[in-house]
Amino acid sequence: MRVTTKGQVTIPRGVREALGISPETEINFVEDSGRFYIVKTKEPNAVGKFTKLRGIASSKMSTDEIMSLTRDS
Repeated sequence: MRVTTKGQVTIPRGVREALGISPETEINFVEDSGRFYIVKTKEPNAVGKFTKLRGIASSKMSTDEIMSLTRDS
């Protein structure tokens, strides 16, 4: 296995399948007596880009009014 210039490696399909790793799965590297292990985290550390912002808007504007602000008039 080769590490890219960005420090990335490809986890082989068999390993991903055995660990239940799919795209967007959070993993950690755990060190134990000089050996490192890949472990799937139980809780995702990251949320989607906009998930944490959901429900915090307080505008009284309609969707059409908001959309008109984003378009050239």
